Amino acid sequence: MKTIVKKHPLAIRWFHWFNFPILAIMIWSGLLIYWANDVYNISWGNKILIRFFPDGFYKTLHIPFRLAEGMNWHFAIMWLFFINGLLYVLFTIFSGQWKFLLPNKHSFKEAWQVLLHDLHIKKYEPPFAKYNAAQRIAYTSIVVMGIGSLLTGLAIYKPVQFKTITWLCGGYKAARAEHFILTIGYVLFFLVHIVQVAKTGWNNFQAIITGFEIFKTTPQKSEHEKD
Repeated sequence: MKTIVKKHPLAIRWFHWFNFPILAIMIWSGLLIYWANDVYNISWGNKILIRFFPDGFYKTLHIPFRLAEGMNWHFAIMWLFFINGLLYVLFTIFSGQWKFLLPNKHSFKEAWQVLLHDLHIKKYEPPFAKYNAAQRIAYTSIVVMGIGSLLTGLAIYKPVQFKTITWLCGGYKAARAEHFILTIGYVLFFLVHIVQVAKTGWNNFQAIITGFEIFKTTPQKSEHEKD
């Protein structure tokens, strides 16, 4: 027998899949902007130890320096990113979905247990729920990161017009660094998210498409059948 369990509302699925290409284009266009002025590296004193994009990277892949194109795409898609994010937050608030997504006082402790289980360090499986503690923290963090990207982006785009936001970000240079760090965070989130989806299998993946999961259940025998 098969049991069908509803998991994701239609709106959540639309917001999820709509946001995937939006974030991908935002990261791509942001890289076009960054590559035009590659300033970040890890250094010790005056010696550069690691550059995020070394010279060989640009030469081998023939990286284009298309600043204007990157800025046009970035600022255009930014509105879709903002609107989609705002609608998602409003939906979770008014639909009550926030109850499943927000971390609680036990989430950080439980998330550690989820991590140990996923790494096969502990066999204890955390209690089943719509979203486990690690997912609650991750999905809430990505919303906070989205707000951070919007604010730091405004501080970079119009540092004079949005001088208060720029000041709150620590100045123009700090805002640009924070914007860059948040982008790295999105990439890491993508990678972990994809690994987790692959790990949990098709049933979990199709739930974000169809809205439900299918579980196989073994029918229990009656007392007469047992005899």
